[in-house]
Amino acid sequence: MEVHLNTYGSYLRKKDEMFELSIEDRKTKLSPEKISSIVISNAAIITTDAIQLAMDYNIDIVFLDKYGNPYGRIWFPKIGSTVLIRRRQLEMLSDNIGLQFIKNWVAIKIMNQYRFVQRLLSKRDCDKSRFQTRMQNMQEAAICIMQAEGNLEELSGSFMGWEGGASKNYFSLLAELIPDAYEFAGRSSRPAKDAFNAMLNYGYGMLYSKVERALIIAGLDPYVGILHSDNYNKKSFVFDFIEPYRILVDEPVFYIFSRHKFSPEFIEPVHQGVLLSAAGKKFLAPLLLEHFDEIIRYRNKNRKRIEMLKTDAHAFANYLIDKRENYLETSINRKLQNFLNSNFEDNGGEEC
Repeated sequence: MEVHLNTYGSYLRKKDEMFELSIEDRKTKLSPEKISSIVISNAAIITTDAIQLAMDYNIDIVFLDKYGNPYGRIWFPKIGSTVLIRRRQLEMLSDNIGLQFIKNWVAIKIMNQYRFVQRLLSKRDCDKSRFQTRMQNMQEAAICIMQAEGNLEELSGSFMGWEGGASKNYFSLLAELIPDAYEFAGRSSRPAKDAFNAMLNYGYGMLYSKVERALIIAGLDPYVGILHSDNYNKKSFVFDFIEPYRILVDEPVFYIFSRHKFSPEFIEPVHQGVLLSAAGKKFLAPLLLEHFDEIIRYRNKNRKRIEMLKTDAHAFANYLIDKRENYLETSINRKLQNFLNSNFEDNGGEEC
């Protein structure tokens, strides 16, 4: 269970070896054995004895800013990167293995976006021809990424261009598919220009936190990035690793609007944009957590969606330690191969 302190004046303390959460006049006792993390996103109070109780039970505490981005974290002191894994992460930047991982992760992200739009269109009775060019552009971007040869330093600009182009096409498609009652013209952040972006931003913030946790538990250094390696003092590897999993936020947020579950009270105006309000956070956080916890079939096992992060982070760390693990081959799954090869009569003629 994840505990969210997103109400102004919330108070979390330790009482009788339990957490006691006070929200306005209500007090709730929570067993530390049932809590995986504590997320604080508004003006809330947590006592030092509650922090110590969290550390005793390996519960990490995450602080989110008003946009939903994690800006601080307290975690169990024995969790951390091993010297060997950190060294292998740094070596990966020069031996070009990092290029192969980035290619896979970004291509899988584009595939997930493409397939989500496909599912949305399959339920619409409309002329789908006007969507075809943009979807083809997304597919071509993934092909260009997977076919790219060279070193990461030379290709980083091209990668950003291909990924950015695919993302622009993806969000323009969602903009057409979202009900007319809601305004959405494309991605925006800090601040969001509309309610859809405000929810995406907060949802991605929640996901960033979970990706960072998965990396740390696997012994990986979140600061040693591959594609985002030049971001000084930023958790660059979180930005790399998160790409295939952004769909975990995109889908439920889109359905909030397509199923008309959005309420104007979920956002509040700020200078040149909007933010998710306390009511919006209360609505969105449990909805996303429920989606994250749904059981799916992944790598031949039944797992919660969110457990993909931990599974893949450990597989990546094991590959760095002992490259006999067939991680690169298994990460290029059959769905990705089918996506790259479908609906094209002559892929070889495209110029990337």
